[in-house]
Amino acid sequence: MKLIVIGGVAAGMSAASKLKRVNPEAEIIVYEKGDYVSYGACGLPYYVSGENNDHTKMIARTKEEFQERGIEVKTCHEVVKVAPERKQVMVRNSNSGQLFIDQYDKLMIATGTVPIVPPFDGLELDNIHVLKTMEDGIILKEKIINQNIRNVVIVGGGYIGIELAEAMHTLGKNVRIIEQADRILTPFDHELTEIATTHLKEKQVDLHLNESVKGFSGNGSVQKVITDKSDYEADLVIMSIGVKPATKFLQGTDIKLADNGAIVIDREMRTTVEDIYAAGDCAEVYHYVKQENTYLPLGTNANKCGRIAGENIAGSHHKYIGTLGSAAVKIIDLELARTGLSEQEAKDLAIDYTTEFVKAANHPGYYPGQKPLWIKIVCEKRTKRILGAQAIGESGAVMRIDMFAIAIQNNMPADELGMTDLCYAPPFAGVWDAVHIASTAVK
Repeated sequence: MKLIVIGGVAAGMSAASKLKRVNPEAEIIVYEKGDYVSYGACGLPYYVSGENNDHTKMIARTKEEFQERGIEVKTCHEVVKVAPERKQVMVRNSNSGQLFIDQYDKLMIATGTVPIVPPFDGLELDNIHVLKTMEDGIILKEKIINQNIRNVVIVGGGYIGIELAEAMHTLGKNVRIIEQADRILTPFDHELTEIATTHLKEKQVDLHLNESVKGFSGNGSVQKVITDKSDYEADLVIMSIGVKPATKFLQGTDIKLADNGAIVIDREMRTTVEDIYAAGDCAEVYHYVKQENTYLPLGTNANKCGRIAGENIAGSHHKYIGTLGSAAVKIIDLELARTGLSEQEAKDLAIDYTTEFVKAANHPGYYPGQKPLWIKIVCEKRTKRILGAQAIGESGAVMRIDMFAIAIQNNMPADELGMTDLCYAPPFAGVWDAVHIASTAVK
């Protein structure tokens, strides 16, 4: 059997590695558009900030290591067309420009996403960047160490935008975030984003909400960001508006795409075309609580679903239990995390729900370093079954949301989690942990 994998980062290399372990005789060829494979793109903001000064530390396994295991990896090779009826792909060698055809028995699509960059005026100016690939990170790091770069404007207040704001703050830059929506980090509910917003302002990050970028101006290099409300000085701009599935090359095939371009797959990672699988940020994913496909471009989903795809390409029929959309972000001194449904998602699904928002602490006050924790729970009203949870605080917020993720996946009601026997010792938690307090508050 010959497998061609399109995309060599998270889902693609997970699928290739799993298939090779299950079926050592399988012929596997990976085509990756960029120079690097199998790296943790989520580490890029911390590489840019200097908290990690070696980009190779983000690489889980090199091209050469994969090839030693019998997986042929061709970097700087872009698949530009798929012909499912002939089981062929057309590939472009980015270095030579040469086009060629390759044949497959099975195909794995793991092309990830591309940044959304609207056609703003002045986009051709120097020092306007995105942060998506390893190459983007290396270029941005080289630019940002210039001491003449003082004023950094970040367009977009989502996960990456906020992580980059922290990175620029760490580097001592003057940071400005411009967000078109009325708040940052919209996957979270407003109670938590208000706390995050206050924290950013306390740290002298300029935050502009309900404001839209119209273009950029400068003499060769960007000097100003022009919005619908004002102009702002900028030595460097980072576009972080969002991403879209990198699936344009599939248009015109019988591979079904969702309205946003994401590949429609089942829980076994199969597309609508036989012998073609997909996973990762280019595809939809099954949601455990919603019990339907959704689009959640997260590295956690990509790695798990890629592994399942590899098993199923080998002949298994493994189904993904489903994502909870668990995600976390660090905002200078704060941790912010979520899992399951937000209140807005519960409302959109017409669920009869109830919520609780409580303030607790990471450990007792008589042990040094006590910090407040805010937790919000979304529960099914009749059964108290936990549907979602979010937390924010300086210490312990993320790990507590992991507890809620386990509870949601096991259909636990809040009162049951409120009586779970959790560890207690003053350096770590109170006899009634913040998770207990939030859970027992549910009426």
